[in-house]
Amino acid sequence: MSESPDSRTRTLNFNVGVLGHVDSGKTSLARALSSTASTAAFDKNPQSRERGITLDLGFSSFTVDCPDHLRDGGVLKPYDSLQFTLVDCPGHASLIRTIIGGAQIIDLMILVVDVVKGMQTQTAECLLIGELTCPSMVVVLNKIDLLPPNKRQNAVEKMTKRMLKTLESTRFKECPVIAVAARPGGPDAAEPEEPHGVQELIELLKKQTYLPKRDPAGDLLMAVDHCFSIRGQGTVMTGTILQGSLAVNDTVEIPVLKVTKKIKSVQMFRKPVSGAMQGDRVGVCVTQFDPKLLERGVVCTPGSLRTLFGAVISVRKIGYFKGSLATRAKLHITVGHETVMARVSFFGLPPSDAQSAPPELRSLEAPFDFDREYVYQDEYVSAQADGAGGGPDPEQWALLEFERPVTCPALCLVIGSKLDTDIHANTCRLAFQGRLLQGFEDKNYAETSLPRLRIYKTKQKEGQVERVTDDYTVIGRSLFKKETNLQLFVGLKVTLSTGESGVIEGGFGQSGKFKIRIQALPPSSAAPRTRSGKREERQG
Repeated sequence: MSESPDSRTRTLNFNVGVLGHVDSGKTSLARALSSTASTAAFDKNPQSRERGITLDLGFSSFTVDCPDHLRDGGVLKPYDSLQFTLVDCPGHASLIRTIIGGAQIIDLMILVVDVVKGMQTQTAECLLIGELTCPSMVVVLNKIDLLPPNKRQNAVEKMTKRMLKTLESTRFKECPVIAVAARPGGPDAAEPEEPHGVQELIELLKKQTYLPKRDPAGDLLMAVDHCFSIRGQGTVMTGTILQGSLAVNDTVEIPVLKVTKKIKSVQMFRKPVSGAMQGDRVGVCVTQFDPKLLERGVVCTPGSLRTLFGAVISVRKIGYFKGSLATRAKLHITVGHETVMARVSFFGLPPSDAQSAPPELRSLEAPFDFDREYVYQDEYVSAQADGAGGGPDPEQWALLEFERPVTCPALCLVIGSKLDTDIHANTCRLAFQGRLLQGFEDKNYAETSLPRLRIYKTKQKEGQVERVTDDYTVIGRSLFKKETNLQLFVGLKVTLSTGESGVIEGGFGQSGKFKIRIQALPPSSAAPRTRSGKREERQG
């Protein structure tokens, strides 16, 4: 919420992410919708202007009267106006990390689809990111001016049906679909026409708005997307407040630079304000520093963010991702507003504990318990691969070992991707999602913190039965060396090749032989014969 000092109007800021495949017309749509552009808006990057595509998050806005359904209890109007801040996310496949950064600050998603081409690989990836980060969506079928007028209505209806069918299995089932031409004739049109359907889209967006949960309490966390100097005044950082609030004269920390700065002034779309809170899009002027050091990043309450060298996360594979996820593999990990390479090691619960919590009670945000025992996994275990049919995947976690330290808030969303996959390949590169449950701030966390993590490997080894001494006792050999301390293995389970099971009771003699206590041997086993035995060993 903002109050400008002169008009005293109250404005609700509503963040709308504009996502879609490259060349679907996202920037043209944002331009058609907007009346005021912020400093980061509309392809500030010269490389982007040359290629005609968005390379970083662009921001712009437009303001409308507050719709009736946002009245508080039908009596009070908490806001006079509604400001839509449009976050224009890039569609280039190689820039997916930027999209993930943008999607974490949006209240509503516009998925822009080229009506001629329909769903494309990046469209599907944008849809997935929306599912992970955003509660509601509007689908915009753009470029209807490219359809022959006599076939236009039929083609739009056909594509609308196809989109709704695609969305049936997502959280955006039955979301509204609208057709527009954001830039009739395209960028090369001699005389640009007025956009078609944009006014109707604005009315639809107004209907889709809700009062986002905004909380001024707690530590400040602001995502900065642009930074520049104003001579004689200071350095301005523009961005969106993800949590908490800020005010003139507050001190904020720039963790990546390890410095604190005092806020000299605050603006919202060129109007000075005394402060701002969660969800607001602001420009914050602080005491001078080199803006090149912070093009994008985060600003926070001093001391509130932690810099992590490793982390434990909850993890759930994304259904559209094809292929396995192996332990010790390196993936791109997006955590907070950073994307960094990390080595990933998966672990889960022992079989005896794995079914203890019903799937509906398993939360990705459930606190991590260091007192439990966990089982090492060679890879992420999915229900289909585990022979469990189409049910939910078993509960599992991952240890992340970051290649460089990352700065992020607690419990933040984590997305694992294989961004080095061929960008032209028709395949989803988003591999898993999760939440950061435990971070390791010590550079030497492998020695100081990881010993608390009780992860075991189940090992088995084969030996031989030397002889049967009675109905309940077997002497075994070829499992241990003679110098092995057999007391460490007493009580471990042994299975004979003929199906009987028992436990190791202790050593027998000095040569590494051992006694096995069997539940009961069948009568035929009275004569000694060679069998294979197995032992299970759990190692941290």
